[in-house]
Amino acid sequence: IAGISSLNSCQKVKDAGATSAVKVANEWWVTLDLGGTQDVFGLGHFRIATYNTSANDNNIWIDDYEHGWDVKFKSLVDYKTLSFSANNAQNEYYNITVNQTDGKILPKAGHSRSGNITDSIHMKVEFSDDPGNVYEMNGVERTRFPEDDY
Repeated sequence: IAGISSLNSCQKVKDAGATSAVKVANEWWVTLDLGGTQDVFGLGHFRIATYNTSANDNNIWIDDYEHGWDVKFKSLVDYKTLSFSANNAQNEYYNITVNQTDGKILPKAGHSRSGNITDSIHMKVEFSDDPGNVYEMNGVERTRFPEDDY
């Protein structure tokens, strides 16, 4: 029959809307800890985000929305291991640099405020305006359920 074309239904189509950072992009509730003291500055849990850069490459933004140390910096990601790090990364909110190590997303390793199983995030950060102090940011993904928000 003329005019009829064949479609191959076995071809997989890549999600056209996904960014390279889809596996690590999220919002998180974290605390800023130092030397075993959780929430060292009394900030409580504050929201940060991890998201793709406009280059959509192997870097992500880590952004505390100016609610923690007032930092937004780029971190290099290994998407296979869900790990990330930065060396002398320029802060976008004010003129300091950030060293960030031991960054890791841990799938289903956390619990939200109300007990829902969530992904967990961990990283160590050192800020050039407070040299020698290596802080830990630890937390869980934001579920967007009101009972899980801080």
